[in-house]
Amino acid sequence: MTDKILISGYSGFVGQNLARHLAPRYNLAGISHKNRSTSVLQHVYSWDSLSISDLSGTNCILHLAGKAHDTKNVSAKEEYFKINTELTKTLFDLFLKSDATTFIYFSSVKAVADSVDGILNESCAPNPKTPYGQSKLKAEEYLLAQRLPSGKRLFIIRPCMIHGPLNKGNLNLLYKVVKKGIPYPLGAFENKRSLLSISNLNFIIEKLVGDAMIPGGIYNVADDRPLSTNEIIDVIAKTSGLKTRIWNLNKKVIEFAASAGDKLHLPLNSERLKKLTESYVVSNDKVKKALRINDLPVPSAEGLEITIKSFLTQ
Repeated sequence: MTDKILISGYSGFVGQNLARHLAPRYNLAGISHKNRSTSVLQHVYSWDSLSISDLSGTNCILHLAGKAHDTKNVSAKEEYFKINTELTKTLFDLFLKSDATTFIYFSSVKAVADSVDGILNESCAPNPKTPYGQSKLKAEEYLLAQRLPSGKRLFIIRPCMIHGPLNKGNLNLLYKVVKKGIPYPLGAFENKRSLLSISNLNFIIEKLVGDAMIPGGIYNVADDRPLSTNEIIDVIAKTSGLKTRIWNLNKKVIEFAASAGDKLHLPLNSERLKKLTESYVVSNDKVKKALRINDLPVPSAEGLEITIKSFLTQ
C-alpha cells in the first residue's frame, strides 16, 4: 500500500464506512476540526493548520465534510455556505497546488432539485431552493470554474438518500413507526424514490479511486431501481418479521384533510402530504457507463434489508 487517500468528514456515517472499506488497500489520513482519531487512519490533520505539506504523498482526496440538510430549518443560512462552500474552496485550492491526482467532492442531488418531475439526470439544470442545496451548488460551480492541470481528475458525486447499517436517518424513523404496528395510511398514493445503499457507494468510490481510466465529471449516484414507499414499508415489515400494514384510504379524502390541516395548522398539511407521497427518481446510467458495468453489486431491496436488519439489533 503506497497510495494515500485523504478523507475529510471521516467521522460521519459515510466517512466511517468508506474508511473501513478502503483501509485494507490504501493508507488513509483524515482532516478534522476536532482531531478525532480512529484506528483505520494513519494520521489526522487539523483544518485550522492544513497546508500543502500535509498533502505530501496523497494520491486522492475524498471531500465528505459538510453541513447536512437541517430538516427542522433552525440553522442559519450562512452556516451552510461557510462549511459546504468555503471549506470546499480551501481544500480544492490545496489540491490544485499538490501532487494529488484525484479530487472527489461529495455534493448532493439536492444541489440540483428539491423535487423531481420525471427522472433526474446530469443534464438537468440546477435550481436548488434550500440553503443546503444552494451552498452545495456554489461549491460545484467553484470547482468547475478552476483550470484543472493535466493529469488531475475532478469528480463531483451527487448521491441521493444514503442508507446502511446503524444509519440514523429517515429510514430509521419509518422503521420505528412500522415496528410499533402503526398502519401507513397513504397506500393509495403511488410514488417512486431512489435510495443509495452504502455498499454500492463504497463500490463506486473504490472504482473511481482505483481506475485511472474513468473520466472525471459530474455523476449522480443511486441504486439501480427506485422503490415506492409501499415497497419500503413492505421490506421493513417482512425483514422485522411483522405483517405489512398499509391502508389504501381514498386519496381525495386524504387531500381534503391535508387542505384542512393548512388552515387549522394540523400535523398533516398539504406540504407534508407532498413530501410523503412525491417521487424522486435519480438516474445512475452515467456512472454505470463510466464504470463499464450493467448493474451495481447490491440490488435495491437487498440493500434495504441489510439496513433494516441492523436496526433490529439496536
